[in-house]
Formats: sequence, C-alpha cells, structure tokens
Amino acid sequence: MEAASLSVEAPATGTSTLKTSFLAFERRLTGFADWLACAMLVLAAGLGMFQVLARFVLEQPAEWTEVMIRFSLIWMVFLGIPAAFRMGSMVSVDLMHRLAPPAFRRVLEVFISVVTIALLVIIAWYGWDYAQRGKVQTIIGLESYSMFWAYLALPVGSILAIFGVIGNFLDPVHQELDTAQ
Repeated sequence: MEAASLSVEAPATGTSTLKTSFLAFERRLTGFADWLACAMLVLAAGLGMFQVLARFVLEQPAEWTEVMIRFSLIWMVFLGIPAAFRMGSMVSVDLMHRLAPPAFRRVLEVFISVVTIALLVIIAWYGWDYAQRGKVQTIIGLESYSMFWAYLALPVGSILAIFGVIGNFLDPVHQELDTAQ
C-alpha cells in the first residue's frame, strides 16, 4: 500500500540534462557579461566626470580620458548584446511571430536563430582579423597600448552573444511581444 502511494519520477533524459546545464552556463556567462557591461558604463561615467574636473577645475586636460570613454562604451555595447539577445530584445519579426500559427512560430524562431548566429560568427571572424591587424596601431592618447584591445570587443561580444541566442532559442523569452500594441 505504501509503495503504491509513492510517485516514481522518470529519469531525466540526456537531452534535458544537457539543455539544463547549457542554460545554467549561459545564464552565468550572460550575467557576467552584463555585469562587465555595467562596469564599463560606470567607468565611462567616472572618466567623463574626471575629464570635466581635470579640464575646467584643474585646468590640466587629460587627453586619454576621451579615448578611454569611447573604448569603454564600445565594450559596454558588445558586452551588453548577449543579455539583449537572451531577453529577446533585439530587432525581431514581431508581426510574423504574432500572426503565425504555433507550428510555424518554431520554424521562424529556428530560422531567425540560425541567421543571427551566422551573422555573429561573421562578425567574430572579421572582428578577430581586424583586432589582429590593429596590433600594430597604437591608441592616440595611450601610445603604449595597441588598438587590438579596442577591436577585441567585436569577437568577444559576438561569441558571448551566440550563447545568448542559443539560450533564447532553448528557453524563449519574448517580453516585447507581451507588451506590444
């Protein structure tokens, strides 16, 4: 009698375990990238305040701050893209998604995910090539550093965004569709 009342759960399949593990890894990776993007915004704001203070109060302009603000904003954008993809907040085909029958919605999501990943792979590939070519170019105002570090934002952000795209495909979040008018 007691054995009959116990529920027996089916063992987790390898696919669901793999999916759960990937989503947990992706959540940590995207969260870390998002945290770094926020840090880049704080850095840009702090450097902007320092630049104003140095130029107008101390009357000793710091040329390097403008360059660092620009690069921190570039890194902020590319580190923030994975979170945008993960939340389904990037440009999407909302009307087609809303009007499509449920079976076609998944086909549309597969197509959009594959095309997006292909674009991100291209950006990563050429971004890495561009960063390699930038090794010989120095940053104006920070001559001891090469442009490699600025251009590296393209492949790093693109690779991180691929994880966000796959995460959104496996566990879709379409908040903009819920509030669309």
